[in-house]
Amino acid sequence: MQVMTLIPALKKIARATGTVIYDIYQSGEFEQEIKLDHTPVTSADIAAHQYLSAQLTQLTPDIPILSEEDCDVAVSERQSWETYWLLDPLDGTQEFISRSGDFATIIALVHKNKPILGMIYGPKDDVLYWAVDGEGAYKETTAGEEQIFSHTCPQPLASLNVVVSRVQNPDNIRQLVADDIDLELQSLGSASLKGCLVAEGKADCYIRFGLTGEWDTAGTQCIVAEAGGAIVDLNLNPLSYNQRETLKNPDFIVFGDRNLNWSEILTG
Repeated sequence: MQVMTLIPALKKIARATGTVIYDIYQSGEFEQEIKLDHTPVTSADIAAHQYLSAQLTQLTPDIPILSEEDCDVAVSERQSWETYWLLDPLDGTQEFISRSGDFATIIALVHKNKPILGMIYGPKDDVLYWAVDGEGAYKETTAGEEQIFSHTCPQPLASLNVVVSRVQNPDNIRQLVADDIDLELQSLGSASLKGCLVAEGKADCYIRFGLTGEWDTAGTQCIVAEAGGAIVDLNLNPLSYNQRETLKNPDFIVFGDRNLNWSEILTG
């Protein structure tokens, strides 16, 4: 499969999915309920899932789809997939509900348990991030498209710019990072958009505690890796995809500078 040939069509699909979401967001009229995992889901999540899945099925009819809103697939079936789409049609549902605007659509293509394509579109700012394995990472806005690179930190390391969720307790971050490193915290909603800030060098790392799924990180992982960074769990092990019965992620960190000794930085 020539993955790069999919990019033009995927850009249109990602933007159109964002329009589906943003039209509902602007109308202020949507339904919401709480799922079994105690996270919210709205009619915008469902509408985005239905549109995105239909478009990808039309684009690549032979590639199966695993979406946050349709993930009840037997382990034996999904582990037989060599290649599949992994989607979060609306990443940042709570931000959608609270009307911060910090939400996005995540599209990832996973091949042999590795994300080989990632695309993230934030409709509020009309910003699109994408990457293909071995082809670099890119950011596209109304001003045009540019290749992006993560930030290389000066050494010895004195401070870290850390992007966190709005509800994150900063004490948890402070306990994890070595005491001699100053922390500069910036808040943003949407796990994927926070990861993209690291990818484009506007933050040094993003530390995530709490519930996320593989669909939250696969697209970001490809983009961050192609920009020069990485996503790992708090023991610095790579995140896995479709290799366990659960699709839930452990706590993780997204960092931009692979040359830093993160085992010394993360002392918690």
